[in-house]
Amino acid sequence: MIFLRFSDTIDNRMKDARRTEEKVFSYIEKHHMLQPGDRVVAGVSGGADSLCLLFVLLEWAKKAPLSLAVVHVDHGLRQESGEDALYVKELCRRLKLPFYLTRENVKQRAEMEKCSQEEAGRKIRYKAFRRAAEGFGADKIAVAHNSNDCSETMLFHLFRGSGLKGLCGIPPVREEIIRPLLCLESEEIRNYLCTKRIPWREDSTNREDHYTRNRIRHHILPYVEREISPGCVIHMSRTAELLSETEEYMEEQTAMALNRCAVFEGTDSRMDGAACAVLDRESFMKEHPSIRKRILLQLMKCFSPEQQDIGYVHIQALMALFIQEGNRGITLPFGIKAEREYGKIFLNGATRDPKDKDKPRKNIHPAAVRKKDIGESPVTIGLGEWGKAVFSVFPYEKGLEVPENKYTKWFDYDKIKESLVIRTRQPGDYLTLNDGEGREIHKSLKKYMIGEKIPQRERGDIPVLAQGSHILWLFGWRVSETYKINWNTKRILQVKLERDCSGSKTEEGYGGEH
Repeated sequence: MIFLRFSDTIDNRMKDARRTEEKVFSYIEKHHMLQPGDRVVAGVSGGADSLCLLFVLLEWAKKAPLSLAVVHVDHGLRQESGEDALYVKELCRRLKLPFYLTRENVKQRAEMEKCSQEEAGRKIRYKAFRRAAEGFGADKIAVAHNSNDCSETMLFHLFRGSGLKGLCGIPPVREEIIRPLLCLESEEIRNYLCTKRIPWREDSTNREDHYTRNRIRHHILPYVEREISPGCVIHMSRTAELLSETEEYMEEQTAMALNRCAVFEGTDSRMDGAACAVLDRESFMKEHPSIRKRILLQLMKCFSPEQQDIGYVHIQALMALFIQEGNRGITLPFGIKAEREYGKIFLNGATRDPKDKDKPRKNIHPAAVRKKDIGESPVTIGLGEWGKAVFSVFPYEKGLEVPENKYTKWFDYDKIKESLVIRTRQPGDYLTLNDGEGREIHKSLKKYMIGEKIPQRERGDIPVLAQGSHILWLFGWRVSETYKINWNTKRILQVKLERDCSGSKTEEGYGGEH
């Protein structure tokens, strides 16, 4: 009888482990993190989180082909760090996985760059991850953040006075970085490893309160869990997802508001190569106060190389130009200048470095197109130096031939469920492509651009037509398989790029259709 009870316990624990794996698998699929045939490098420190990541990915590889390698970073901060590296190396030998090791002196790097050891370590890790990915030919980098990390990040940003975006926590996907364990709590991870009898290494620095995040982890979250709201980590993770959806909606609204009240002027010799945004005060003041701040923040980001140096005080200084009477001006970080002349506010970026004068600069600002606004009458969106995009809808009739002009594209209008946005690329953007066997697969926009050998200096200038992170069309290049017309199509959305070819480049000078 005792044996049966013990066996039942083992069976239950193995079922729990399988449920944990299925939970992660669902999260991977929900966020399109992995596709069959992907090559992935996983950051493995030897701690519980990273080992759970490694073994869950190995389980995933049993259901979908996956090439996996491991990268370990020795920060040189602890005497036993060399033992961690040996442990991970031996584990990779037994699992027959490629192993990449990076050793760096984090303390020395922090002193050189005048930053915290935490920040220096983060920079070193991601540099090592990308270097290993390049060596392995990987298109994805998996890291082991969990839902507790997400909660800590939310609190950390909240205490520092973050906006909505900072309260979204840690994104599940950012460019090539994927975080499959964000759906798991720390306790679930440790239970999984115990059930699978997988030993892990403990980082002694995780027990110290030297780092701000450790103090949140050791004192604030446990107190909230114990005294205020049991299950707070789960609740905060759900809140982060809701806030992410809200942030996406607010980005769309901001893009539409920008289109209503701002005009971008491209590079101009009369401005010594500086880009300029002109805002109409009357139109701007009609927007909701939250949208006004977002518009100004978006514009500041366009002109500044380091977004983290833009603070609330700078947005407030800009707002004063719209509220206070009289013509006046202010100077902001990075040499950005803002001036009010009667009913217009001019925001000028700093003069570009002479060595960058030959780099393209298209100055595409986000422009939203609501589905309900597109009808038989064309809708035209200005795209600065790229010309203009003309949207129109008409019924599909048999015999119509899909245009092969790479600057006129047709899409199935009824497959589009949300507002569309014309903008430049963002982290997490992806296309759907045909894998050659009749199936659609997701491919990151970054990976596609690299594969097509689009010069890096031009990638950020090419407009895209997007619905959220899904790219319907990389202008002059690829359209997404999901939105192509077929025999079921009833209505066609035509998007035509009309360009002034009198400049130095003609239409034929950009891109190639696939």
